[in-house]
Amino acid sequence: MREYYLKQLELLNNQLIEMGSLIERAIEMAIDALVNQDDEKARRAMEMDEQIDRLEKDIESLCMKLLLQQQPVAGDLRLVSSALKMITDMERIGDHATDISEICLSMPKEPMIKKLTHLQQMAKETMFMLINSVDAFVRRDIELAHEVINRDDVVDDLFVEIKGELIDLIHQNPDNGHQALDLLMIGKYFERIGDHATNIAEWVIFSITGRHEEQ
Repeated sequence: MREYYLKQLELLNNQLIEMGSLIERAIEMAIDALVNQDDEKARRAMEMDEQIDRLEKDIESLCMKLLLQQQPVAGDLRLVSSALKMITDMERIGDHATDISEICLSMPKEPMIKKLTHLQQMAKETMFMLINSVDAFVRRDIELAHEVINRDDVVDDLFVEIKGELIDLIHQNPDNGHQALDLLMIGKYFERIGDHATNIAEWVIFSITGRHEEQ
């Protein structure tokens, strides 16, 4: 029975890695769609949300089977229950990648009012946080989970900087308003992605220590 349980846990890890990789690709395509004004990439990112949702349901089903059939205790129980919490945040990250893509599709194809360097950096940081939070769960790595949590400050600081720049651009020229609001919303979605990745890392720590360290 223990050997079967360990194989199921390995399957759980593999499915979480697959879900994380899908979400990472969705984020990457969403920011590419924005930078290159590429509607096709935006649509592809949105289509990936169905795959992400299916994987969430598969992982949820596997976790419920483990809970009901194996009746894990102590550390194993924390492991499975934490995975259930993690996939909720992961699914929300996938939703935000779709939200960003929808904004990209709605934006007129006109020159950008500012360089998108900071938004690209936010995308890069949140992809790092997502992938490493899942990796921390698979490797049972508390230090890596803490590193993910600490990176959220970088994402927050980038959002504050972007918001300030966009407000200045609106003051300089009210005609910048519409695009500025779109870019501000995209920045806000990336900030939320960072928050969800932080939640995942906190559940990783709980799965190892039994303590939920809310920031």
